Amino acid sequence: MNRLICILGPTASGKTTLAANLAALIKGEIISADSRQVYKGMDIGTGKDLEDYTVGSIKIPYHLIDIKEPGYEYNVYEFQNDFIDAFKLIEKNDNIPILCGGSGMYLDSIIRSYEMTKANINYEFRNSLDGKSDDDLINLLKERVPLHNTSDTSSRERIIRALEIANAKEDNTQKLSFLKSIKSVNFGVLFDRQTIRERITDRLQSRLDNGMLDEIENLLNQGIKKDELIFYGLEYKYLTLHVLGKLTFAEMFDQLNTAIHQFAKRQMTWYRRMEKKGVHIHWIDGHLSTDEKLALILNVVSKTY
Repeated sequence: MNRLICILGPTASGKTTLAANLAALIKGEIISADSRQVYKGMDIGTGKDLEDYTVGSIKIPYHLIDIKEPGYEYNVYEFQNDFIDAFKLIEKNDNIPILCGGSGMYLDSIIRSYEMTKANINYEFRNSLDGKSDDDLINLLKERVPLHNTSDTSSRERIIRALEIANAKEDNTQKLSFLKSIKSVNFGVLFDRQTIRERITDRLQSRLDNGMLDEIENLLNQGIKKDELIFYGLEYKYLTLHVLGKLTFAEMFDQLNTAIHQFAKRQMTWYRRMEKKGVHIHWIDGHLSTDEKLALILNVVSKTY
């Protein structure tokens, strides 16, 4: 059995701080489940809060943060693969994996083992086939999949493509088998609606006070296209529009603040949908102290594993 502890919740609920404190207690390492924290240089706007990964004198190892350049279109398929690599590394370190984040689809893809197959062109694999005859390739294909018709073998290009797809399906089967071997215990940090609204507004003001606007300008100066930043939404969308002169500072703040509130509501809707589909989430009152939250988590974990 592969053990996993998951800490989720809407934006500004204090997930990272809780996960880091938990990791310090149980020799854990954190795997981020945030669709934007994968990007380098996008720090304040995505709420990486890297200082939270130091608890006292302990530096908590983290994964899937700062792994891609801005402008790259990261996706759930890649996240699943990267999660598995991180999970295996953490287990090799003899530590406990803690999945922490707010991106519902990323969390759900692990907890409910989404089946996703992507058969990209694999040039290294294709080069390895150069010395083989068409008959050799057909025999390789027969070893992997039943041939019900001749369409996949009508040309060398089709045979090679069919082999690529067959390999991708084999990889996906192995990936699904691994994900299904994981037994996760899931905790959500929950505040009443008014409190989460206040926390969001306070955090937005703090981020602006601490250089979030400078971060946007630096990314644009580095050559990141304005449309690419706008694509990332929320902070990057509204601050970019402000930098471009399309929104005043007050308009930007009000519209962004409202958008983040709406985003938090959508996050909670996703988590409720996960519950309806069979995912059990232990909800923790966000007003409790960190020690009280940790005691609740440890109690549940001790009864689960």
